[in-house]
Amino acid sequence: MVGDYPDMIFAPCGGGSNFGGIAFPFYADNAAGKQVRLVAVEPSSCPSLTKGVYTYDFGDTAGLTPMMKMYTLGHNFMPPGIHAGGLRYHGASALVSQMYNEKLIEATSVGQLETFAAGVLFAKSEGIVPAPESCHAIAAVIREAKECAKTGEPKTLLFNLSGHGHFDMTSYDRYLKGELTDFDYPEEAIKASLADLPGFAQVK
Repeated sequence: MVGDYPDMIFAPCGGGSNFGGIAFPFYADNAAGKQVRLVAVEPSSCPSLTKGVYTYDFGDTAGLTPMMKMYTLGHNFMPPGIHAGGLRYHGASALVSQMYNEKLIEATSVGQLETFAAGVLFAKSEGIVPAPESCHAIAAVIREAKECAKTGEPKTLLFNLSGHGHFDMTSYDRYLKGELTDFDYPEEAIKASLADLPGFAQVK
């Protein structure tokens, strides 16, 4: 509609519905010969793609769902209480996981403070208070835009604004009061969570 085509697409990724909804149609274009980078953006405090393992796991914490092969932090993974940015699911969808494993898509993680800073900037610039999950994608776009400003390389950056933040004002308030902190989920905690994977699951 605007006579342009994206060079990169960013979307928040918890389970994968936001990312899949906007990125998968463009993957069809990639398969047909176009080049667009598809980037899933997750919180550093719940990094299922960037720090998880690709194996079989339950889709729920109770262990009642069928097994799914996915990137997972372990079905009993629990993000820290300080995590206010949404995207708390322990794994990524089977389709997103397979595409990431085959290097057809990319993934990156963003800290909580950078996430909310991006949301505040977007609200001031565009007049829309974005949902914290959307702020992950906005933060990644801002990173890339700054890199383009440094290199002089022009790019069209597309992101998924998945919802408004009207029900998340308490989290924004905590951010503005300086009550939120960054939290990179430690490797030893991830290993402890992965210890409860189903017995036949392989951890590499």
